Amino acid sequence: MVSEVPRAHHPVSTSLRPDLLLAAGLAAGPLAGVGLARFAYGLLLPPMRADLEWSYAQAGAMNTANALGYLLGALVSIWFIHRFGGRVALLGGLLVTALALLACATTAHLGALLALRALAGVSGAVVFVAATGLAAAVGARRTPAQAAVLIGLSMSGAGTGIVLSGVTVAPLLDQLSADIGWRWGWLVLGLIAVLALWPAHAASRRIQPVPPPSEQDSQRRRPPRRLGATTLSYGLFGAGYIAYMTFIVALLSAAGASAVAIIGFWTVLGSAAAVATVAWGPVLGRATGGRGLALLLVLGAVAAGLPLVADSTPAAYLSGLLAGASFMPVVGAVTAIARRTLPPAELAAAIGGLTVAFALGQTAGPVMAGLLSDAGGVRAGLALSVALLSLGALVALAQRHPPAEAR
Repeated sequence: MVSEVPRAHHPVSTSLRPDLLLAAGLAAGPLAGVGLARFAYGLLLPPMRADLEWSYAQAGAMNTANALGYLLGALVSIWFIHRFGGRVALLGGLLVTALALLACATTAHLGALLALRALAGVSGAVVFVAATGLAAAVGARRTPAQAAVLIGLSMSGAGTGIVLSGVTVAPLLDQLSADIGWRWGWLVLGLIAVLALWPAHAASRRIQPVPPPSEQDSQRRRPPRRLGATTLSYGLFGAGYIAYMTFIVALLSAAGASAVAIIGFWTVLGSAAAVATVAWGPVLGRATGGRGLALLLVLGAVAAGLPLVADSTPAAYLSGLLAGASFMPVVGAVTAIARRTLPPAELAAAIGGLTVAFALGQTAGPVMAGLLSDAGGVRAGLALSVALLSLGALVALAQRHPPAEAR
């Protein structure tokens, strides 16, 4: 499964350490593919909008393009991994992601930027799926709890990417004018993504991936009716959370937040996301039905609503803390529901269908929030995030827990 390592007499306390290092190396995938390629644009939106004279709808379209690419990437990732292997998919996807980020610094043409955002979405989805599959390979011979920790650690890279973008890009934007600051921001993001290739390469070369789903299974992407409530809730989450992540920095900037405050906010959000993906595992494992998912979405709705009722820096930081602690663990919550509800043979196809629903929500969210922001200010767009996340929580409660004999 994984390259041979010395085994001690207490496997849980000592022999898990090499696998933890492998999972940490794989976290470089979500770091670049999600933390940088998807979320960091929220930092660059205000200076790009000011320099390029975009409407909020045009600014939101940048993340819609990324989400459309992610949808395509989710659809083709299993085929790509089946054809070339998880390691090639991870490293190739990381390279394409890095090049797309770097190229965003070279043009001010909206069409070209939309195409590059879409390309980063495709490669980011392939990277995320490949990293998750390789992490599952590392944990295949572990207990379910240990495997959940390893997968959670690999997913924590998204939060780390948010932190890195905050402490590197935000200071640049404060020191440089809008017309060149956003270009330097893309260059920094691209260089970080290039550096992420090293830990991803070091980890992936030591992992023998588990066999991917068959091509027949990969084509069955319609979730079973037993996951109907979770599927709809996941789509609403996709629309609600990406609306928040796209426009929250624009709202804070419009409210007069300093560069230091924005760096702090982004760091709190990213740090919480990195920790929460691991910390929520035991809670979500014990939750029945869709209650764990509903709890996360309620926390997300509170996070999105706080900046609407309080303009203070502490309120913004609390919003970032709750958003980071609730958004990224949703993937684990949905996966846990699917694993409890379905037999193993149906799991891969169901998760594929759930990912498509999530990607469709991500596609719609930024445009809807952007149109509302153009009509009623950026606060109206953020209010949409609150509404979508709240509705998603209600829908999640309709998910039934499977009877014991069905599990």
